[in-house]
Amino acid sequence: MTIEKLRPQILLLGTVRFAHEEWKRLEHDGDLIEFIPTSRDEFFQFLRQLPNLVAIYLTFAGYKAIGGFDDEVLNHLPKTFKFLCSFGAGYEILDVKAIGARGIQVSNTPDTVSDATADTAVYLMLGALRNFHKLAVDLRQGNWSSKTPEAHDPEKKVLGILGLGGIGRKIRDRSLGFEFSEIVYHNRTRLSPDLEGCAKYVSFEELLAKSDILSLSLPLNANTRHIIDAIALSKCKDGVFIVNTARGAIIDEEALVQALKSGKVSSVGLDVYEHEPKIHPELLANENVLLLPHVGTHSRETRRAMEVNVIDNIRAGLTTGKVQNLVPELVDVFE
Repeated sequence: MTIEKLRPQILLLGTVRFAHEEWKRLEHDGDLIEFIPTSRDEFFQFLRQLPNLVAIYLTFAGYKAIGGFDDEVLNHLPKTFKFLCSFGAGYEILDVKAIGARGIQVSNTPDTVSDATADTAVYLMLGALRNFHKLAVDLRQGNWSSKTPEAHDPEKKVLGILGLGGIGRKIRDRSLGFEFSEIVYHNRTRLSPDLEGCAKYVSFEELLAKSDILSLSLPLNANTRHIIDAIALSKCKDGVFIVNTARGAIIDEEALVQALKSGKVSSVGLDVYEHEPKIHPELLANENVLLLPHVGTHSRETRRAMEVNVIDNIRAGLTTGKVQNLVPELVDVFE
């Protein structure tokens, strides 16, 4: 008598919008299941039908639908579950160390977001420097730039990048044609010369003091939350321009509002917010603030590449026992 071996079950919590063929091809590696629960209890009931669940493709919509990924959720997962593959570069919403302690690998999509996010940062940088947002508003109000004062060129200014990771390096490279007098950066650990490129390593305090434009591209964690607070802003140049395409809580928004009022900060370009989708009302009202609704990766090409990246992580986990983009905090755990 032969006992049929159960195939691995792969659960998509959300939807695939572009990489349909790649998702379908995962059928070679396991049974594909798609489900968007309306409540946590419904999710728990559905899990009872998945005795051999091995991997979850986690979208933000799926994460919101189950109300987070905490101990209660982990306790309801079967012992077969090994791979949590998240869509997106940021994963601060997940307690990866607690998840890893249960023998579950967590992956993200760090490299596929770099180009599109860097493009967004450059748009925000130029828009903030040149008052393009204000000029566009003036034009729609029937004013042919008559109300908007002259702005600033990027040439001969110092660009500071806080976080010279994959996105930060793309911002650096895209900025070379603007003839900044200098590009400086700060990381918790200095990069090797080949990764630094033309960017000069400086301390955090020196980065604040030197930068005419400060671009933020670092992950959000306990060490970086509110790293740009009232004290940090006080150490910046008067009239500094700030661009944030990282995570909103990198900046203390109330401190930023006050710095904009005082003129310490001339203008900002923001794609992310501390309490998004809620935006500080004074940021919304300030014409010197260029705002986008967290759309750094909002392109078909990038979103498709991110979906493929998640699928590749699932396949690697199922076929080799290790995801491709294991989050850094878990590298030592699963070596």
